Amino acid sequence: MYTDTDRCVRAVQSKDARFDGWFFTAVLTTRIYCRPSCPAVPPKVENMTFLPSAAACQQAGFRACKRCRPDTSPGSPEWNARADAVARAMRLIQDGVVDREGVPGLAARLGYSTRQVERQLNAELGAGPLALARAQRAQTARLLIETSELPMGDVAFAAGFSSIRTFNETVREVFALAPGELRQRAEKAHRHVPKVPGTISLRLPYRAPLNPDNLFGHLAATAVPGVEEWRSGAYRRTLRLPYGTGVVALSPRPDHIACQLALTDLRDLTIAISRCRWMLDLDADPEAVDEQLRSDPLLAPLVDKAPGRRVPRTVDAAEFAVRAVLGQQVSTAAARTHAARLVASYGERVADPDPEGGLTHLFPSPQALAGLDPESLALPASRRATLTTLVGALADGSLPLGIDSDWETARAQLNALPGFGPWTTEVIAMRALGDPDAFLPSDLGVRRAARELGLPSTPAALTARAAGWRPWRAYAVQYLWATDAHPINHLPV
Repeated sequence: MYTDTDRCVRAVQSKDARFDGWFFTAVLTTRIYCRPSCPAVPPKVENMTFLPSAAACQQAGFRACKRCRPDTSPGSPEWNARADAVARAMRLIQDGVVDREGVPGLAARLGYSTRQVERQLNAELGAGPLALARAQRAQTARLLIETSELPMGDVAFAAGFSSIRTFNETVREVFALAPGELRQRAEKAHRHVPKVPGTISLRLPYRAPLNPDNLFGHLAATAVPGVEEWRSGAYRRTLRLPYGTGVVALSPRPDHIACQLALTDLRDLTIAISRCRWMLDLDADPEAVDEQLRSDPLLAPLVDKAPGRRVPRTVDAAEFAVRAVLGQQVSTAAARTHAARLVASYGERVADPDPEGGLTHLFPSPQALAGLDPESLALPASRRATLTTLVGALADGSLPLGIDSDWETARAQLNALPGFGPWTTEVIAMRALGDPDAFLPSDLGVRRAARELGLPSTPAALTARAAGWRPWRAYAVQYLWATDAHPINHLPV
């Protein structure tokens, strides 16, 4: 979008927050870059230039605006709606792969050479993978500076910097303030905000509107005891992270998601934030989604009644694949019971930082489940075979599932497993892999809602009708599901 100058200028002059994260406005006279909704007086048109990423702005010598804080804007929805190499690379960079494995590790995951990856990212984003990762490190450093009382040396290494000198130079260059000055400004602004010992509290921005009912309702209603819970108005769960473990509490607010993180290793902060944003689908563009779905006159009333529905995803694709198999042809309560038994037997124990909390385990990894005895599962023989085959493929790496998966390749691999039909494959594509066009025409709830609305209710006819909803059929499923009184569609009291 940043190449459409006229459209960008209109967005800046109208301070349209819908375009935050789509592009950034760099001001040639002040050498500052802003988000489109910056409250400052818009600069003259001839002094504006538009860039596709914060990293590109920083690489071009611009520093972040202190008023609109463009480094905290929602991410671009493009990377969640596409499955090409650039989108997959961006999802991996946001997940911290460059910091952990370097550019060669990123390229290996994508199946390209480092030169090809750098060329593609520079062509589309104006910055290479190292610059993009550096911009993310700077944002993580700012979060730690402003929300924790850690010494600056600890902040530097937790944010992923190799030295304190590089940390100081980057913070000064990006924010035009020394790390100590950033902390002083934050303390003045949040002097009366109570801090919870051992936790990091932050706000996760999103593009309005956001309807929390089905989003948090789904996560709470399907929560696996010991791993997830709804407590005191927050969805809480345990996290398995590269350097340790964590517990997160997420609460919907009118203009943000309140997030409290307790981590055993602060180097996991960036990836924990990224996975929480992914799970709640916070980088979606609800205006574009709802506009497309409103084009169907039978679907339009559902959209108008409760706009901004998101797709509830997961923080761990392998975990969700196992849970999808456990949920085949059984009720939500039965699926939770089966999952809870696996957790109790094979999950790794963790400590809940909340003395009144009920989180006790991580969901078992595929490697831990690879040794389970099929006869110990209270499932039909065919389902046991499906589960053990899936777990074996996940454990040995022959079935890689994650945010970087190629959606069609993953579908083909899943469909080749015994016991995998269209429903299981598509629900994994929707909620674990993040395909916004995944569709469940055979789902009982979808078919019932379609029939009540006057839409075709047979899978083939409904799929044909849903062609007009593309590429947002996964969101159409959320609107159809929401017509039912099932607990997944309601924010818990």
